[in-house]
Amino acid sequence: MTNGDVLINVDNIQAGYVPGVDILQGCSLEVTTGELVGIIGPNGAGKSTLLKALFGLLNVRTGTIEFRGEDITGMKAHELVSRGIGYVPQNENVFPSLTVSENLEMGVYLKPKEFPSRLDLVADMFPRLAERLGQRAGSLSGGERQMLAMGRALMMDPEVLLLDEPSAGLSPVLQDQVFVRTKEINATGVAVVMVEQNAARCLQICDRGYVLDQGRNAYTGTGRSLLDDPKVIELYLGTLAKRG
Repeated sequence: MTNGDVLINVDNIQAGYVPGVDILQGCSLEVTTGELVGIIGPNGAGKSTLLKALFGLLNVRTGTIEFRGEDITGMKAHELVSRGIGYVPQNENVFPSLTVSENLEMGVYLKPKEFPSRLDLVADMFPRLAERLGQRAGSLSGGERQMLAMGRALMMDPEVLLLDEPSAGLSPVLQDQVFVRTKEINATGVAVVMVEQNAARCLQICDRGYVLDQGRNAYTGTGRSLLDDPKVIELYLGTLAKRG
């Protein structure tokens, strides 16, 4: 559910990893308060690059990124966290040598006094983590690590959570748990921007979706309309869209 207030507005950005080579070729995105937005597309389309640009991990060459009307283009990641933007990368998203509790404490390093209260809330959302607070993160299963990464990002009580391929490398059962947890997080009022390779499942749960192709917006619409769009099915979903 959304209330129409624009949280994030990405306007025609170009960005890349190598000077002179743009992965994003004029990409735009809008996220409103409480919305769950899915980003899908083929490998190399620029999906993860878009999230990195959003979170200040990549230089934006042209275009602008605004958060609640403020220009945040080029702002550093820690500044974005303090403003209410959380980010969960696909890889290396936990500190394996630290315990679960210590990982969660790292998530609230900007406001350490809030650790006890935020820990209670995150533990309620992820009961499995609450059972393993003293366990080293490196010994967790893949699904548990993903939950820990999401939990740590939630410790700062973000307004919007950026998720990069949260179901990647997980079994079908654990993938489903990730999607269920994502919906639960969104239901608390946190807006979510999810990049996903499991395109059909992503579109099933999101309010709106963007299809990126070669660094540009190819299609956009509600999750259901994209899931039912013959061209999107043919080019990006195939038989996956026919499930459920």
